[in-house]
Formats: sequence, C-alpha cells, structure tokens
Amino acid sequence: MSSLARLGWGPFFEQQIRSIDASEPSRALCSRVIQEERGAYRVAGQFDGWAEISGRFRRHAPQAADFPAVGDWVLLARSDAGGDGRALIHGRLERRSALSRTAAGRRVDEQIVAANVDTILIVTDVDDLSARRIERYLTMIWDAGAVPVVVLNKTDLVAEPSRVADDLRGRLPFVDIVTLSAIGPASLDALAPYLQPATTVALVGSSGVGKSTIVNRLVGHARQKVAAIRESDGRGRHTTTSRQLIELPGGALLIDTPGMRELLPWADASAVEAVFEDIEQLAGGCRFADCAHASEPGCAVLAAVDAGTLDPDRLESFRRLLREAAFEERKRDKAAEAEHKRRWKKIHQANKALYRERDRHR
Repeated sequence: MSSLARLGWGPFFEQQIRSIDASEPSRALCSRVIQEERGAYRVAGQFDGWAEISGRFRRHAPQAADFPAVGDWVLLARSDAGGDGRALIHGRLERRSALSRTAAGRRVDEQIVAANVDTILIVTDVDDLSARRIERYLTMIWDAGAVPVVVLNKTDLVAEPSRVADDLRGRLPFVDIVTLSAIGPASLDALAPYLQPATTVALVGSSGVGKSTIVNRLVGHARQKVAAIRESDGRGRHTTTSRQLIELPGGALLIDTPGMRELLPWADASAVEAVFEDIEQLAGGCRFADCAHASEPGCAVLAAVDAGTLDPDRLESFRRLLREAAFEERKRDKAAEAEHKRRWKKIHQANKALYRERDRHR
C-alpha cells in the first residue's frame, strides 16, 4: 500500500488532483495534516515534517474554517528559505467530511474539529451518562457526514452496564452503541469493526471520560498522558491539549481531540431532524404540516408521548436543539451581512483614496 493510501487517500481526493488547473506548480506535493500546533502543521505523505501556511493561502482564506485542520489533505512545496527542512502549504483539498462546531466566544466562527473522518466515536462515562449531550454530539456528526458510534466507557463502575446500554438504545434506535472498560482485558475488541486499515476514526467526548486511556490501549503504549482520578468523585481529568492523527498498529487512523467545555453544534435544523428521525417519522402523522408538537390538536408526536412510546425528555431535547440551531443560524446570517458591509466599506474607502491620489497628481 502506498504512503498516501495508507493515510486514507482515495478516489475523492485523486479526482481533485486530476482537475487541478495546469497553472499549479508541477512540483506540488500532497500530504495529510496529522498535527496542528499554533499555526504550524505536521504532515505526512509525499512530504513528512512541519509546514506553515503560505502568504497567498492566508490572503485567500477569508474564514478560520478555510485553514487546514487535522485530517485535511494539503498541497505544499518545500521551503527554500532558512534551510530548516520545512514546507509551505499552498492549497487544501476539498473535505469529504468535516466535524465542526461553533467556536467558543463572541465571534460567530466555525471551528473545524477534525476533517475527512469516516467514523466518530462518542466516548462517554457510563456512570455519568447524559443522553442530551450525546444528542448534541450526534447533531454535529450528522452534519459532518460521518458515521456516529456511542462508546459507553468505564463499565466497571456500574453494576448493570448492559441495562444502561439497552435504555440508551431505546432512545437512540438508529445509532450503534458499544460498552467497554478501557482498563479491562480485551475490552477494546468491541471497537475492532470500526478500526479498519486506512479508515479514519475520531474520538470525541467530555473531559475525563477516558479517551486518552483508549488511545493508549489501541496504540499499545502510553502515547497520551493520563491523569490520576480525582479523589472527590473518582473521575478522570482531561489531559489531551491538541488534536493529532495517530496511525494504529492495525492500520486504522485515529484522531484524538481535547474535551469540549462548550458544545454548540455548527448545524442547521435538517441536521437536528436527522438525529431525531423517530420524531420526524411520527410527525408525518400530525394533522398540521407545520405542527410544532407543543399543544396542537391531532399531534402524533404528543400522542406518542402520552402513550409512553416516546420519551418526553427526548422530545424536549429535540425542541431545544431546534431552537439553538435556529438561533445560531440567525447569528451567522447577521455576521455574514455585517462582514459583507465591512468588506464593501473597505473597497469604497480604497477607491476614494485612489481618486484623491489621482486628483493630487493631475
């Protein structure tokens, strides 16, 4: 297997290379981003080592999400300056999938968590399970274009982990759910079907749920630092501080991510509706096409809640995520409008300055 194929290269990216304009330099190399550190990128492929963004790329990337992220395929050339063995990134190939969220803070920005991922493992603590938080992750993943799998870790901490898993399967009927204890013998065998050679798998989850322990077990040695559990509540503390792509012994590619303190999916209503497909199916039986499933007569969704076949908490989670998606979409529209006005203002100011300079020299 070639170095590119081993790193997840496929027809989707090959087609892009073939269609690149002939004016692009023929010496361009293609590599995959395997680590990002403060604007520097470690890549592997046709060039192995560290690279940085070229000035041209920076000028033509209007949004933060346009810059490379871990998992991206980039076009680069060896740097002639400094003799430090680095390269300059001149382009980024279109993403086949992208896990993103709304960046923390006041600005309305999309933050790419991982790119070109096939499967995303949502790791959670079976003893501190939050179905609503999992549904938030699922909204992100559906919008990303990847396949979600829920991993209930630390099964050694509860008496009946299978019952917890069955309850969650009842709430999430369209998602694979596996249980394991990352510190137990052979417990990671449950992940084997998702760790095929040259496929990219990402780990997401809150701080302290055991992602780093899972990574260390999969790699076969202590690659990621793991902190001791807190004596106050017996839970782990998060130690991963940056995203990186790791090649596992079996050939799968694993992206570990830091825990997310603030989780706002960068998604629209369609992504939310896809996560709650059971509610959408029920909604087809509502009397009114625009039924809000609140108090309308003839609402099939409310009837399912009354009959006990739909968890009322799942319906409330659906409503909340829809409201948040609508709110974030409105913010993005306003931010886009403000950016459009700002850019045109700069253009007008530049034109005025040009005319003043021309008149001065007449």
